[in-house]
Amino acid sequence: AGLFDWAALLSLGSAALYGFSQLMARKIGDTESSTVMAFYQNGAYLVGAAVVAGTFHLAGITHAVHPSLEFLVRPWIWPSLPDFLKMAACGFVASAGMILLSQGYRLAPANRVATFEYTGILWSPLWGFLFFAEVPRSTTVIGAALIIGAGLLALNTERRTAPAPALVARDPA
Repeated sequence: AGLFDWAALLSLGSAALYGFSQLMARKIGDTESSTVMAFYQNGAYLVGAAVVAGTFHLAGITHAVHPSLEFLVRPWIWPSLPDFLKMAACGFVASAGMILLSQGYRLAPANRVATFEYTGILWSPLWGFLFFAEVPRSTTVIGAALIIGAGLLALNTERRTAPAPALVARDPA
C-alpha cells in the first residue's frame, strides 16, 4: 500500500480504454476503413480533451497538488511558432501511426498486433538513452523483459494452436 498512488489509476484507465479502442477496431474493421476509424478516434480524443479542459476551466481549477494532475490543469498559453510546428509534426506522425495500427488491428488478431506494438517498450528507453542520456532503471529492464517474454510466448502459443490449413481436393478433369 505504501507504493500505491491513486494517480496510477489514470494510466490503468488509459490502458483499458486504449485496449477497448483496438478491440473495437478489430470488430468494425470489416465495414470501416482504417482512415475512417483513425478520424473518429482522433475526434473522440479531441472531444474528450475539450470536455475535460472545459470542466476544469468552468470549475476554476488551475492548480493541483498531485504532479500528474498539475500538468492537466495548468492554464492555457499560446505556443510559440517552433512549439506549434513541433506539435503539428507530432500530430502528423501520431495520425499516421493510428491509421497503420488500425489497419493492423483490422487485418490480424488483436493479440498478434499487440505483441508487435509492445516493441515500443524497447524504443522508448533507447531514444531516452540516445537523446537524453537517460539510463533505464533495472526495474524498467526487468519489466520490459517480462512483457516481451509474454508477447513471444503468446505468439509461439498461437502458432502451435492454429489449425492446419485444409487441403483442397483437385478436380481431375
